Amino acid sequence: MEREEREVMFARTLEQMRGLAKKQGNCVRRDQVREAFEALELEEGQLALVFDYLEKHGIGIDEPGDPDDALSDQERDVLRDYLEALEALPVCEKEDMERLTLAVMSQDPAVDGQAKQQLTEAYLKDVADIARLYAGQGVPLEDLIGEGNVALAAGIDMLGSLESPDQAPGMLMKRVMDAMEEQIRENADSEKIDSKVAEKVNGIADRAKALAEELCRKVTPGELSRETGLSLKSIEEAMRMSGYRIEDIVYAQDSV
Repeated sequence: MEREEREVMFARTLEQMRGLAKKQGNCVRRDQVREAFEALELEEGQLALVFDYLEKHGIGIDEPGDPDDALSDQERDVLRDYLEALEALPVCEKEDMERLTLAVMSQDPAVDGQAKQQLTEAYLKDVADIARLYAGQGVPLEDLIGEGNVALAAGIDMLGSLESPDQAPGMLMKRVMDAMEEQIRENADSEKIDSKVAEKVNGIADRAKALAEELCRKVTPGELSRETGLSLKSIEEAMRMSGYRIEDIVYAQDSV
């Protein structure tokens, strides 16, 4: 198996373990982890790192972990303040939830608006609980909660398409989880792009610095292209990406 293929398979398997943990009360068994990574033929030391990674992200091994372990001190404060604010909302019992769900499903203008608001409020704590499980993956807890609340509101608007009120909790929570996972994926993609940009800019900057030291002066993009074999287009792209702040390159304004 090629190295790149192994890395992709490792990342996917790790993500599968996190998904499995959420379904099992925020924990996985050691034998489940070993079986999942069996095809990669990891050594014991490598498996130990996998277990350590899972535990650091609040996932228990053989017993439930504490999802708050993945929170920063600031995120704990945000969560505490958010939950304290929710305590002011009316308590919604199971019978109330069903009544409100049916009212929203009826799409009766006379009761729909108020029922939607009350039902949304009743699910807000669930959104916060789900956000805790997704913490520590690059997206701040506050943003996860916000994205989850938007998905919750959109889901409640769609309750009229359900056949039974019993389907509502599962549908709503899945929409919330999907929204948070999408936000995490988008953040990861953005970080990858930022990393590639930084790598390109730093590479051009290093080449410019080396040539500038050799010539004892700043260099022009044309000189850098001729001396290094880099295309003028790639140099100009790196200049633009850096905000024209590569120190050892002469910019047009420098010669004015």
